[in-house]
Amino acid sequence: MTRQTILRVVAKLLIPYILLFALYVQFHGDYGPGGGFQAGVIFAAAFILYALVFGLGSARRVARPGVIEVLVALGVLIYAGTGIVAMLGGGNFLDYNALDHHNPVHGQHLGILLVELGVGITVAATMIAIFFSFAGRRVQR
Repeated sequence: MTRQTILRVVAKLLIPYILLFALYVQFHGDYGPGGGFQAGVIFAAAFILYALVFGLGSARRVARPGVIEVLVALGVLIYAGTGIVAMLGGGNFLDYNALDHHNPVHGQHLGILLVELGVGITVAATMIAIFFSFAGRRVQR
């Protein structure tokens, strides 16, 4: 794939916009369609495009497998941690009103933002990990 100059240049131009769109979907998800799952898939698609164009070794240097594993766990911890903080605040698990007793609307916004962030991180890291595990296999004949 090293001789595909046009493909490499187009990928270098597209990947930042794909990542930017993923961030837009992530942080616009509490106001409209979108959210963590969709943003995670779009974010992972940018890394998968990078791996397909520039090679698996290059992609593993950009997104190290150890970091990917940590991100999977971090996203779950953000999600669960939001629920636990709500419980410690006197509410039920993922009761966002308990996140800010003075302004429940702010608590709702903060809770949705944190939960969607956790979901987005976990989904993106899981998709990248799945791609790395399947792409690294050798075909047996």
